[in-house]
Amino acid sequence: MQTHFTEQDLEQPHLREAERVLRTCVHCGFCNATCPTYQLLGDERDGPRGRIYLMKTLLESRDDDNQATEETRLHLDRCLSCRNCETTCPSGVEYHKLLDIGRAEIERRVPRKASERALRFGLRKALVDPRRFKALLKLGMTFRPVTPHALRQKLPATPVDAGVRPAGRHHERQMLILEGCVQPSLSPNTNAATARVLDRLGIGLTAAPDAGCCGAVDFHLDAQEAGRDRARANIDAWWPHIEAGCEAIVQTASGCGAFVKEYGDLLADDPAYADKAAHVSARAKDLVEILEDEPLDNLALANRERLAFHCPCTLQHAQRLGGHVEGVLARLGFPLTPVRDAHLCCGSAGTYSITQPTLATQLRDNKLDALEEGQPDVIATANIGCQSHLAGADRTPVRHWIELVDEALTRATNTAAP
Repeated sequence: MQTHFTEQDLEQPHLREAERVLRTCVHCGFCNATCPTYQLLGDERDGPRGRIYLMKTLLESRDDDNQATEETRLHLDRCLSCRNCETTCPSGVEYHKLLDIGRAEIERRVPRKASERALRFGLRKALVDPRRFKALLKLGMTFRPVTPHALRQKLPATPVDAGVRPAGRHHERQMLILEGCVQPSLSPNTNAATARVLDRLGIGLTAAPDAGCCGAVDFHLDAQEAGRDRARANIDAWWPHIEAGCEAIVQTASGCGAFVKEYGDLLADDPAYADKAAHVSARAKDLVEILEDEPLDNLALANRERLAFHCPCTLQHAQRLGGHVEGVLARLGFPLTPVRDAHLCCGSAGTYSITQPTLATQLRDNKLDALEEGQPDVIATANIGCQSHLAGADRTPVRHWIELVDEALTRATNTAAP
């Protein structure tokens, strides 16, 4: 794609990066074929190719051209950031990097109206602190009967008890785990189940107390520098463990994993953190990347349920790990049902289900229809956002896949006991 940036423009790092991404696009339109919002709305501006043109126009325009800015914001806000287009693109366009630049440029030029700023600020403050989120969730559950329907759908059923994590016995192999922001409250059993399964494989898990939110919530809600600050804080918290020989940083929420793997790019221009950030990104592993390399044939499972696996966009498109969880589950003997249009987003997309509820609900219902065609007992997934969003429809139960593995292992152990 031809660009028209001046030499002065290209002295700015973000415009140099934008030009690099734009010039890889050949505007073929293959991306529109797999874009969830284009499929729903049928508007060129609500597909990747149209959004790329809008961002090109924005970045090449003058600061006072607010009409172009507002139109672009409307269509960028509707983007799920699912990165399905990147999987489809034959030219390797890094659309998400251009999207981050475009969104930041809009915020620089024209601030949002007060109500939108308040919503985004509230989400950032409510979601990123686990203790605050737990208190707010408890309050919502207490008053659930009188809560408006739209909000009530966001409240989970009673979560599965976390049970007991393995005692800190000696392991030759040690890994870090990011506990997460909302997952400890919405699905406390996920990380506990992870610890139990990895313990059976001789791997110990450590949670660095000072590591907090991965930074994705801030970064994608108009506070990119705050997101980078959280990345820096996590690097500081993890670094002593990495220096001590910690093997990997395990992520059980694929959304967090995708973002931590971007730390190297996010902080590439920070001389104090660039090298450390790149090292952390290289150590970040989704849970499935750990398990698929282990001797799973040694694990005996019992009472396997019929599963439909929903592969989150952050796993299959951002981390390029589509099919990996399905492979592990199949090796363990779980019956998997086929899933139509498995590449499409469920509509969760971080806070998208709150900021774009109509589109998110349409996408969720379409996804559930596809997942339920094979009549599974349970829908398994790998991201807390997808898990809570799909479960909000109150249809087929939705669990993290590692919980199901852990339960099957526990049943097998109890059955074998004298």
